[in-house]
Amino acid sequence: MDQSSIDALRAQEIAPRGHFINGAFQAGETGALHEVQSPINGQPLTQIAEGSPADVGAAVRSARTAFEDGRWSRMSPAGRKKVLLKLANLIESRALEIAVLGVRDNGTEINMAYKAEALSAAATFRYYAEAIDKIYGQVAPTSHDVLGLVHHAPVGVVGAIVPWNFPLMIGSWKIAPALAAGNSIVLKPAESASLSLLKIAELAAEAGIPDGVFNVVTGRGSVVGEALALSMDVDIMVFTGSGATGRRLLEYSARSNLKRCYLELGGKSPNIVFADAPDLAEAAKVSAAGIYRNSGQVCVAGSRLLVQQDIYEDFVAEITRHAESFRVGDPLDLNSQIGAVHSLPELDANLDFVKKAEAEGAERRTGGERILTETGGYYMSPTVMAGVKETDNLFQNEVFGPVLAVTPFKDEAEAVRLANATVYGLAGGVWTSNLSRAHRMVAEVRTGVMHVNTYGGADLTVPLGGVRQSGNGHDKSLHALEKYFDLKTAWIKL
Repeated sequence: MDQSSIDALRAQEIAPRGHFINGAFQAGETGALHEVQSPINGQPLTQIAEGSPADVGAAVRSARTAFEDGRWSRMSPAGRKKVLLKLANLIESRALEIAVLGVRDNGTEINMAYKAEALSAAATFRYYAEAIDKIYGQVAPTSHDVLGLVHHAPVGVVGAIVPWNFPLMIGSWKIAPALAAGNSIVLKPAESASLSLLKIAELAAEAGIPDGVFNVVTGRGSVVGEALALSMDVDIMVFTGSGATGRRLLEYSARSNLKRCYLELGGKSPNIVFADAPDLAEAAKVSAAGIYRNSGQVCVAGSRLLVQQDIYEDFVAEITRHAESFRVGDPLDLNSQIGAVHSLPELDANLDFVKKAEAEGAERRTGGERILTETGGYYMSPTVMAGVKETDNLFQNEVFGPVLAVTPFKDEAEAVRLANATVYGLAGGVWTSNLSRAHRMVAEVRTGVMHVNTYGGADLTVPLGGVRQSGNGHDKSLHALEKYFDLKTAWIKL
């Protein structure tokens, strides 16, 4: 990866794109187009089809037909594995092209996007391809005159809605296991970040995934997402995004066919630093990356920093120094460490959080401003807000931006209470040299993921999922396959 190659890809025009339905790109039923703006400079980038309920219906019918006739669902696991491995190789061979395409519409810094989006997607397809022919059914311990079998049956048509912050990585977490299990899928990307996933659909067809098995309908959540979730012919919904949208999906399930909904929702993750942390300098450095990477637009971001009182002022000073050291800029510049905020509404919301925090008594130690306005893009300085109280808006609510809330605590009991003092339960972290304390914190802090003496970096071998109002179900690991199968019992009299 070099700057000249990135600049050449940046210069390429992006033609308007339609939906990908039944193995081909096609215009939407209404012909309407949605303008995509680049957060890099605030300028129009391209246009994508503005989906309608009719477009969703066409995609779902295509997926259902493909599932029922068995062109993919009845292919052997070894056969599906071969196709998915080819797709993984295609993604990997075009990783830089795909990464640059995604950065142009979502603003993630290229150093992260190349690894976390394109190469990560290739690895995800490869992981589930390799796994699927190693998933066995069961023989039940029955009496001698009965044979009890438990089969894994694909669920059918999967509806998937994915967000704009890591569209390809998160999309692959859903697409790859769903396809590996033999399902068909209809995907709705975020209308502002669809380009990389449309490219993956194109590569999927090139790899040999049959027509109708993998469909993408672009457009607004209020139209396309709603139609997908209300469909009587979608068997399950998988979603990553806001709690408000997650609630609507559950309502739509009740109004339609009671489809199962697996939801990975928001987070306000506590990152807890004790005075006995093995390396406080390392803790500050990693904690800064854990909130500021991708401009804080990470579902598991350590956005609440809880620091023991004995080291509070020194640690806040150190993390403030790290915040001020990051190079914020053009996300397609290899020298940039932090890229753009995804959109102007997101940037305005982030700045409003800072204003409200100050009004509630928090102290802004650094950042909290729009920067690089001359570019026309959406950039924000990494922000440290100290003295944030448990009752403050910034403590309780997800910002999804580069804004860190810092709160002191006295002892372990107060750390646990503060960590659990929001409605969320997605991720968390603890820094301590006390092994017993580390195990207690893992057990007592109510999260789906808990880091110890690190923050971030968990790979495909372990599941990602939330508890409480951070959702249900899991992406990543072999556990992700569970939601894409139905268990079918065969009770056979011998």
